[in-house]
Amino acid sequence: MRTTKLLIAAVGGFVAGILLAPKSGEETRKDIKDKAMDAKRVAREKAAEVKAASREAVGTLRESADKASEEGTQLSKSAKSTAEKIAAEVEDLGGEARTRAARVLSEAKETSEKLQKDAAKHLK
Repeated sequence: MRTTKLLIAAVGGFVAGILLAPKSGEETRKDIKDKAMDAKRVAREKAAEVKAASREAVGTLRESADKASEEGTQLSKSAKSTAEKIAAEVEDLGGEARTRAARVLSEAKETSEKLQKDAAKHLK
């Protein structure tokens, strides 16, 4: 925007200078035509610069989006792996708890049977 304003001011100043300068009509028209061509060239150069900067910005945005997507995918995979490990550990601990409970139950039955036998001996 600033470049456009500067360009417009420069062209306006030049046109005013040409119109006020003591030259023939043909020379004045040639000067105006030359300056218009220069202004057109400068405008094309600036447009090309803006276009290149836009392409670069789009490329950078795409790269950033791709990187963020990849990081999100990796995070998701890591979370899934961790959840699977925790589930496996819980299952192992549950199996261990069942084994211990069965052992305690078995020992309790044995103790109960011994106590019953001992009580039966003492009661006879």
